[in-house]
Amino acid sequence: MASIKKRPNGQWRARYRDEGGKEHARHFARKVDAQRWLDKVTASLVGGNYVDPNAGKVTFEQWFARYSEAQVWAEGTRDVAARAAASVPFANVPMARISSLHLQQWVKSMQQPAASRKQGLAASTIHTRFNFVASDPGADVRLPRQRKASAAMTIPSPEQVASALRVAPESFAAYIAVCAFAGLRPGEAAGLQQSDVDFLRLTLQVSRQVQGTNAANTKVVPPKYESERTVHIPEALAQVLAEHVRVNGTHGVEGWLFADEWGRRVNRTWSGHQWRQIRKRTGLEAFTLHDLRHFYVSGLVASGCDVVTVQRAVGHSSATVTLSVYSHLWPDAADRTRAAAAQLMTAVLSPADSVRTEPAKTAADLRL
Repeated sequence: MASIKKRPNGQWRARYRDEGGKEHARHFARKVDAQRWLDKVTASLVGGNYVDPNAGKVTFEQWFARYSEAQVWAEGTRDVAARAAASVPFANVPMARISSLHLQQWVKSMQQPAASRKQGLAASTIHTRFNFVASDPGADVRLPRQRKASAAMTIPSPEQVASALRVAPESFAAYIAVCAFAGLRPGEAAGLQQSDVDFLRLTLQVSRQVQGTNAANTKVVPPKYESERTVHIPEALAQVLAEHVRVNGTHGVEGWLFADEWGRRVNRTWSGHQWRQIRKRTGLEAFTLHDLRHFYVSGLVASGCDVVTVQRAVGHSSATVTLSVYSHLWPDAADRTRAAAAQLMTAVLSPADSVRTEPAKTAADLRL
């Protein structure tokens, strides 16, 4: 409901009620100005772009609390968003007063060492936090450059994965194996139960993940968005898991495959500690547990798997996400051209009927 009425003092009073029934009003010297303002507000209400004029008085902390509460986020995403919001130095600044300078100073602070960390945050982490927090003022903010996936991604070789498996404690070797040969994220590996493994059909069901850094805050949550999946595993991996169960048993009434020394569900700190000990013994300091997932994908690509096959195997929400992370692993146009030309030369220089009786032809023979 909206209206314009002339006041006794000659001013024109324009008023309207927003979607929540709250009344807003302004006064104008001319009726035409009042009508223009009212038309603009009405258009924003109809188009769904209306913003309460008082919204700018709300602090960032208050706004983010309301905003995050309304989001349908997975637990992991909610935790990342909360860490991003907690890191800003302008939590108590009204939204209308937050400028590009506030955001730029925040970005700069994330690039520098702090009391809780020895070095600045990675560029990818800064980008992630910024995307959760920034709005219009972020247009003029310069973010640190992220390295290209082909340069930033570290993938261990088969020999390096083998060395890690050789020195790993028996109870942790199978954990490494499901990361390297089934592409599970560390949290997904921690969430495996014996019932998730079909030893006859050679499949592994990813239906949960474990999050948390210690026994007190560890929790079981669904996998990342659209990451619940069935992974087809090699028989050798099924044998590794069967032997793991035979030697170590399962844990709890749920039948957890992996547990710490006290029989508790494994957490990020525990698995990280185990991996760091392995890295020290094998010289694999450059690699993280998550790099074993990259190792798995590189193997799928090298074997000729297409992007949709890889997407489904690793639990990405779309093929676009898979390509954004791993596109550099697939052969490019130059590789395909070179391979095609090589096949042509093989067909010409070594025909099936004469390869056993005629000497190999040279470029001179072909008059190239």
